[in-house]
Amino acid sequence: MTELTARDVQDAAANLEPVAARTPALSALSLDQAAGWPVVCKAESLQRTGSFKFRGAYHHASSLPAKERARGLIGASSGNHAQALALTGRLLEVPATVVIPADAPAPKVEGVRALGGRVVTYRRGSEDRDALVADIAAQGDLAVVPSANSRHIMAGAGTVALELLAEHPEIETLVVPVGGGGLAAGSATIAKHLHPGIKVIGVEPEEGADTLLSMRCGQRIALPEAPVTIADGLGHSSPSPLTWAVNSKLLDTVVTVTDQDITTAMAFAFRHLKLVVEPSGACALAAVLSGQIPHQSGTIGVVISGGGVDLPTFQRLIDHPAHRKDRVHV
Repeated sequence: MTELTARDVQDAAANLEPVAARTPALSALSLDQAAGWPVVCKAESLQRTGSFKFRGAYHHASSLPAKERARGLIGASSGNHAQALALTGRLLEVPATVVIPADAPAPKVEGVRALGGRVVTYRRGSEDRDALVADIAAQGDLAVVPSANSRHIMAGAGTVALELLAEHPEIETLVVPVGGGGLAAGSATIAKHLHPGIKVIGVEPEEGADTLLSMRCGQRIALPEAPVTIADGLGHSSPSPLTWAVNSKLLDTVVTVTDQDITTAMAFAFRHLKLVVEPSGACALAAVLSGQIPHQSGTIGVVISGGGVDLPTFQRLIDHPAHRKDRVHV
C-alpha cells in the first residue's frame, strides 16, 4: 500500500457527504472543569448505525468495482462494523454477510438483521474468525470489507477528525480510541496535515494494549491471550498491518484506561453531554477524565466513537458508587 495521505481522507469526505451524518461537536463547562482544560467531543455515537464505522465501511465498499461489490460483501466485527456493513449493503443494494462473535451485544446483532444483513456467528477463542470469513468469501465470491486494515477504511474513518478540526481548529491535542487502528490512523493523517504541531494520542483498554506494547517494542506484537475487557470493540490481540504502519509513525503516544475509568466516563457523558456511549466509545473521554493525557495548553479534542449498548447493560455499568466521586465532578 502506498502511504495514506490527507488527500485520501479529503476524497473520502466528498464521497461520504451525501450519506454520512455530520455529527455534532459537544462541550460542557462541567467537562472543562473536570479535565482542567477546554474539551470538545465529537459525538460519533450519533452517526448512522451508532458509530464511526459507517464512514469506513461505506467508503471502502463504494470504492470497489461495481461488478465486484454486486456479488456481495462480507466482514467480521464485534458489532459496530457489522451494522455499518449491513447499512452499506442496503444503501448500495448488494447483499452483506457479517461474521460476529456469538457473545456480541444483542442490540448490535439485532441491528445487523434489521438492516437486512446476514449474520454468521463464531466462538471467540476457539474459532478462527478470519479463516471463517475467508472461507465464506471464497465460497460465495464475496468482497471482504475489513474493519480496519484497508486504505479506504482508514480514510473514511479519518473524516471524523477532518470534520472536528474544521469546526474547532483551536484543538491542540486530539484523543482517539485505538482498536483495529483505522480511526487513529485516518485521524492522525489528516490532523498532522492540517496542524503539524497537533498531538494525536491513542487510547486502549488496559487489558487490550496491543498497540501500546507494539510501540514499546518497535514492531507489531500479539498479546498471548485474547483481551478480556468491557470495551469489546477495542479488544484486539495485535495491530492491523496497514494501520500499524501509519500509527507507529504518527501517534505521539498511546495510553490505557481501566474498566472503571471507562464506566465513569460513560456516566459522565450521560449526565453532562446527554449521550449514551458504549464502553469502547468512552475510552478517549475516560483517558481525559482520569488524567492520562499529557497536555500543556489549549483545547483537547475527544472522539466518542460509538453508542452501541443496550439499556440494561448501560444501567448496570454506570450504577456504581465510584461514578459519584468528586474527582470527575459527576
